[in-house]
Amino acid sequence: MRTAVAAVLFAAMLVLAGCSAPAAGPTTAEWAYPDDPPTDRLGWEAGYWYNESIAVNQSDGLDAAEREALVARTMARVERIRGLEFRESVSVEVISRAEYRNRSVFGHERSAEYEAWHEQVWEAPLLVGEDRAVSEEFDALYGGAVAGYYSPSSDQIVIVSDADEPQIHRATLAHELVHALQDQHFGFAGSRYRDLGLAHRGLTEGDARYVEILYERRCAAGANETTEDGDPGWNCVPRPDRSGGSSGGEPVNSGLFAYIYQPYADGPAFVHNLRQRGGWEAVNAAYDHRPHSTEQTIHPDRYPDEQVAFVEVPDRTSDGWERFEVNTPTERLGETGLFVMFWYNDYAGDGYRTSDDPFSAYNYTAAPADGWAGDRLVPYHKGTGEDAEYGYVWAIRFDSASEADEFARAYRTMLQLRLGARTVDARAGIYRIPDGPFADAFRVDRDGDRVVITNAPTVDQLTDVHAPPE
Repeated sequence: MRTAVAAVLFAAMLVLAGCSAPAAGPTTAEWAYPDDPPTDRLGWEAGYWYNESIAVNQSDGLDAAEREALVARTMARVERIRGLEFRESVSVEVISRAEYRNRSVFGHERSAEYEAWHEQVWEAPLLVGEDRAVSEEFDALYGGAVAGYYSPSSDQIVIVSDADEPQIHRATLAHELVHALQDQHFGFAGSRYRDLGLAHRGLTEGDARYVEILYERRCAAGANETTEDGDPGWNCVPRPDRSGGSSGGEPVNSGLFAYIYQPYADGPAFVHNLRQRGGWEAVNAAYDHRPHSTEQTIHPDRYPDEQVAFVEVPDRTSDGWERFEVNTPTERLGETGLFVMFWYNDYAGDGYRTSDDPFSAYNYTAAPADGWAGDRLVPYHKGTGEDAEYGYVWAIRFDSASEADEFARAYRTMLQLRLGARTVDARAGIYRIPDGPFADAFRVDRDGDRVVITNAPTVDQLTDVHAPPE
């Protein structure tokens, strides 16, 4: 999936364009480049070479012939950059943003218990308070930010056009074609935890975004020049003017956006690092050993050796509190979850500034989050329906006791300075936010390299949700 961000805070994703050198010469006496080859080969798709000129004018939309030519040549160019051959053709559909919203691509009916569990997952990193519904926040986010997606179940790319007439942004098309190429060669891996899912997408979205950047660099250079990397440039179909389009809809929660955007921001640099180590072969090999956490995609030097520490949360509930009965009752938010929590609540220092790395859109590092080694988030509830009460336990391990202490001190200070928490018992680490969307009681315990955050509606209920160890 490729997102295009309208908000000034996030800016649109970097696009720099490109093209390439002639394809491999003839391999048979009967055939000579640039004629169509007798068999499929790298840089040629459906009758079009990667450096072939095509007659495409998007000012009045794309007709069927123009779309066919644009898709085929873009496939050939993606092959040329990525060094992988498409094994089959890819269907491309263009729909309006209104139709995209109506399709509800990313959402479907969930049980009331799952929705309540989900609310606690995003309340724990202090991103969505009790005044907003998480499902509505994600609907607003995806409804306005998605420019296109690839569906593995249907082997189809869908481009979301904001123009009245169907248009295709060449970078979006190239990006989604990389996903189709990934599906044909490597497949996609499932993930139990959100942090693991982001880590996997750091590879898949990073790969697609990296190719997209190289593609746009070649387009920017033009046919008679070379890119900064020395690659020959290409003539490219001009990008549609998006100035008249509007994503519309509800305002986007910038904290949730920052969380799901991490693979797009750090993934290209992660993939570039792999390619620097061992070429595209190293990138291909990573699909057999996908990153285990966002720590590895934020810090590529920690891949593949830095493993995730096991974190256990013993059930110490009382007075009717219990865990949710959902498929995966616990969650892991990763280093990205810690970073975004501090950033969203204005306590991340220079974090999330525009990165100096040409392949990394933003910086996702902050001192209190940098020592993350593993975490386990467990939402709890007492009762059901309108009278239900909710809380959570978030246990986090760090690489050292000093880094755990740094996190705990930063978290306590953030609660007080940014969220108005009042100290109830400093020695016991108990605080209370008296009002607002995060009005609750908190206990922050540190023991060696481990920090445990317990949340409950009232101070008295903290022990009922999770009694401290004796």
